Amino acid sequence: MSAPQQTAPSGRRWWWQDDAPANLADVVVRAAAEEPGREVLARRSGDGWAPVSAKAFHDEAEGVALGLLAAGVQPGDRVGLMARTRYEWTLVDAACWLAGAVVVPVYETSAPDQLRWILQDSGAVACVVETPGHARTLAAVREDLPALREAWVVDGGASSTLGSLADLVAGGRAGAEEGRAELARRRAALGRDDVATLIYTSGTTGRPKGCVLTHGNFLVECGTAVELLPELFRDPRSSTLLFLPLAHVFGRMIQVAVLMARIRVGHSDVARVTRDLPTFRPTFVLAVPRVFERVYETARRRATTEGKGTIFQRAADVAGAWSRAQDTGGPGLLLRAQHALFDRLVYVKLRAALGGQAEWAVSGGAPLGERLGHFFRGIGVTILEGYGLTETTAAATVNTPTQQRVGTVGRALPGFEVRISDAGEVLLRGGHVFREYLGNPEATAAVLGEDGWFATGDLGALDADGFLTITGRSKDILVTSSGKNVSPGPLEDSLRAHPLVSQAVVVGDGRSSIGALVTLDAESVAAWLQQKGRPEKPVAELTEDADLLAELRGAVDTANSTVSSAEGIKRLRVLPVDLTEEGGQLTPSMKVKRPVVLAEFADDIEAMYATKH
Repeated sequence: MSAPQQTAPSGRRWWWQDDAPANLADVVVRAAAEEPGREVLARRSGDGWAPVSAKAFHDEAEGVALGLLAAGVQPGDRVGLMARTRYEWTLVDAACWLAGAVVVPVYETSAPDQLRWILQDSGAVACVVETPGHARTLAAVREDLPALREAWVVDGGASSTLGSLADLVAGGRAGAEEGRAELARRRAALGRDDVATLIYTSGTTGRPKGCVLTHGNFLVECGTAVELLPELFRDPRSSTLLFLPLAHVFGRMIQVAVLMARIRVGHSDVARVTRDLPTFRPTFVLAVPRVFERVYETARRRATTEGKGTIFQRAADVAGAWSRAQDTGGPGLLLRAQHALFDRLVYVKLRAALGGQAEWAVSGGAPLGERLGHFFRGIGVTILEGYGLTETTAAATVNTPTQQRVGTVGRALPGFEVRISDAGEVLLRGGHVFREYLGNPEATAAVLGEDGWFATGDLGALDADGFLTITGRSKDILVTSSGKNVSPGPLEDSLRAHPLVSQAVVVGDGRSSIGALVTLDAESVAAWLQQKGRPEKPVAELTEDADLLAELRGAVDTANSTVSSAEGIKRLRVLPVDLTEEGGQLTPSMKVKRPVVLAEFADDIEAMYATKH
């Protein structure tokens, strides 16, 4: 392994090290004891939000934990949790910590086969689901789950095979006094090395693997993040609205961090977050790059429809220039004046879409790209891009308000290490790295060395100051028939930046040249047709439209300008349908399942290469 390596500064004592919690249950119990009246959560109430104090949250979580005890859930038992992001998700999570149980998250959009696999593989003895529809999904696979003894549903009362969450709580009330003593015993016995959760990987290349994450993994990860990012977590006025899936490690890590920091958190989901942001008014948000891209595109499309497209584009250009100037000595007088003008005309409206108070955003899960990074910093919402995986309890590196380099994923968190192997692979080490893949020692040994270094499978580079740039995924590298290695990720990111493009998959392994499969954004295409004075058409009827293909070739030219001629996209195919989670081509965290796409659209790929160029 090669020399480039960066270890974040150490030697400081973080706030949680002096009297460190032994487990995640301690986080909930201590908050209730030390600041019982402090608002730590907000629960949707009509069109507004009702405050939930630290004591009220603890008492409610304890009620659920007592029910788990009464139902026979033992320390270390696995409990499935299938729900969208909502208050009850965090409540059940905390209740399992108090009971010494291990939560096994399942995406609320999961198919029966996915639910079956995760509950089977984890050996879950109980499961909480959100809706009657989820209950029916669970009932359909329950005969294949011999370990599953109990199940409850949050909404809609009980079904023929499930009790309700209220039943669970009621079941623990009879022996509450004795139960509380048992909870105290379990909490005292629960250590940092005990398993806190099993989070299953997104399964882009095969069966999801269960990542074993301990209480210590989360305490180190989240405690370090809280101290490193005081602008987000250490201001008593701070708040965030969670809307990413809590089944994903990114959202889960932030959930734990805000509970540790004791700041206000609410819950929403992608379907209604635009309605909730103006009423909740968070000081920071977290999202995947696709969400930030949608915010940008929605604003651009609305401006175009209102005849203000030129103004918006100029405002976007000024925002980008203003942001870049922050890294090169600051903006000049003219740029400052232009920025101030567009702040009043445009940027304030964009900030209002995020609630009006958000100064910071955290991005992860996929590359953000410099264009979006500079745009959002230019409008007054600085996106702190980070990098990590399920296996590293989310963030291993992050840009901070005081140490930021747009276009990179930041530097290692304090106490964590980053290294680049001779093959260019990113290696990580620290207390945040997972223990193992559940029941899969071969897969564990393939990525986790005896020296503690975790091989991420991502390709990257460290600059002289220790800022990490992710350049691709080693398994995705394409090798053309001439032997040229091509990383598809940067080309795909560039193509997706075009307003008409929804998804892009670059292909060409073993081929004479590189090609791209592109899907269309239906809303943007409709606006584009209207702008051209053309009648509306379904996207499926536009795959060979000459004007549209000319627009897309401009996006290809932009992408090709970032690579050598041998790596450039030479062929293009527009698919008649978009890639979706429902269609099985995307994971719940919006990652493309490349093998699925290559298999499903094999005929399109062959047709693309059969065309003469």
